[in-house]
Amino acid sequence: MKSKLHHVVVTEANLHYMGSITIDEDLMDAANLLEHEKVQVLNMANGERLETYVIKGTRGSGMICMNGPASYKVKAGDTVIVVSYAIMDVEEAKNHTPVVIFPTQGNKL
Repeated sequence: MKSKLHHVVVTEANLHYMGSITIDEDLMDAANLLEHEKVQVLNMANGERLETYVIKGTRGSGMICMNGPASYKVKAGDTVIVVSYAIMDVEEAKNHTPVVIFPTQGNKL
């Protein structure tokens, strides 16, 4: 695990977008997430797990928006965990400390 946003609340779901998860840029920075990075989204409401990629949302907005087909599996109001992973050699892995962010109400830092 490279980084994790733990228990953020989905603010929007947009079926008519081609795909991805839109994340407030402040949350991206705090969790060391990069635009277009592959992430796993774990839905606490229904157990769904899916993979997608990150796009930047408006800084300071608290936005977490599921786009495209994923909006059938994750709805506005659902609590999710967003996890990114990294490939590293054994020695790097032994010294790696993941970034874990626990946002407050409104997906604020």
